Amino acid sequence: MIFEHEIPKGSRLYFGKLAKAKRRLENSVCEILEKNGFEEILTPNFSYSQHQAIENERKLIKFSDEDNEQVSLRADSTLDVVRIITKRLGRTTNHRKWFYVQPVFSYPSKEDYQIGCEWIEHGDISDILNLTAEILKALKIEPILQISNINIPKLASTELNISIDLLKNGEISELIKLDCDWLDKLLRVSNIKSLEDVISIVPNNLKNELEKLLKKAKEVNYSNIVIAPLYYGSLKYYNDIYYRVIQDNLVICNGGMYEAEGISSLGFALYTDNLLKITEG
Repeated sequence: MIFEHEIPKGSRLYFGKLAKAKRRLENSVCEILEKNGFEEILTPNFSYSQHQAIENERKLIKFSDEDNEQVSLRADSTLDVVRIITKRLGRTTNHRKWFYVQPVFSYPSKEDYQIGCEWIEHGDISDILNLTAEILKALKIEPILQISNINIPKLASTELNISIDLLKNGEISELIKLDCDWLDKLLRVSNIKSLEDVISIVPNNLKNELEKLLKKAKEVNYSNIVIAPLYYGSLKYYNDIYYRVIQDNLVICNGGMYEAEGISSLGFALYTDNLLKITEG
């Protein structure tokens, strides 16, 4: 039996002090984004193209429109923002820096609020990393900023002739069984010094991507950095250097470089609910 006052499991309810804290948090981050030249956009809750952003399509909440075309509730904002700006609004604006404050939805009834931004046609990931660091400092928190490069696990799996799933699923014990010296050392990389040490011993096809990761990590003005060259994330569109922010087993942010509509861009999403657990916990 469902009582009239119940809300679906996974949905969000804010009231009193928590609602005030959420609004204060969103306003603080939005002020920083506006100061850095970002303008606000709110995208539709419904989308025709969410399957292009989500690795596991079973997480999408789907239904059909009046023409029997499949529609999904928004599960990710990034690709929709780029499409709307470049395709639908392309004739009315040349602005390339946008932010949003809105929820995303996943099956069966999960709702998560995000504060995100997209920097369209911009390729220097250190700029968005430093913007993320600026926001974290303004919130007076110092979680782990983990920086990775999606090309490294892809190249490593080819070099070792193993399934990418071993890296995607983080099956460290199986990777150690390969008894490969450079792989063992790469698995242990966690900072700039250990990354510098391993570059000289890895196969040549990995060197350029590792050096790129090293260069960008050095350009970030933040003290609590962890480098994870073999990490393989779950979002489909990141295609180069990307990152996540973590504290107390909570992912606070995901961001990185991607290509959409043939355009190289970058951005991030802060997860409001997880941020509130840390700042108000």
